[in-house]
Amino acid sequence: NPNHCAKMAGVRAAAKFGSHLKELRLHLCQKSAESAGVREFVMKHYRSVKNSNPNLPILIRECSGVQPKIYARYEFGKESHASLSGLSADQVMTTIQQMAQKTA
Repeated sequence: NPNHCAKMAGVRAAAKFGSHLKELRLHLCQKSAESAGVREFVMKHYRSVKNSNPNLPILIRECSGVQPKIYARYEFGKESHASLSGLSADQVMTTIQQMAQKTA
């Protein structure tokens, strides 16, 4: 499927984040349906994102019953967050990319 290949190439190409982003934290539940896409993201994309951003702390926090969210910390202590509830792994990646482009 050519669209799938193009989409995956885009994910890989966009996985390098700017230096203004200081930390990413993913909060997810080990079992809930709402966190399924976040768990899949960790399995499918975490390694490539980490390899592209070796100096960026990417923290994975599992907690039973927690709503899946991403927290981004930027320069000067600014933070933002977004819900990841019910998203697919690719939608989680898109959300991370959007947050990485922000400056808080």
